[in-house]
Amino acid sequence: MVAIIVGLILIAFCVFACLPMGLAWGLDVVAFLKGFAPVFAAFVGLIAIFIGIADLKDKKEAKKEEQAAKAASEQK
Repeated sequence: MVAIIVGLILIAFCVFACLPMGLAWGLDVVAFLKGFAPVFAAFVGLIAIFIGIADLKDKKEAKKEEQAAKAASEQK
């Protein structure tokens, strides 16, 4: 419940800060987002590559385990 209240307060502050009658940080926020978007995209891309590599390794390992289980069941 506390997290929801804190979240609502932070969102309200963000809206207030961006409004012209508030702190008028709207143009600064837009400038930040323009600069941050490429960096964020590169970061997400790297994470996606690492996840993809880990997924390939997991599939390879699962295939080896499946073949080992199949070989063990054939020996019985």
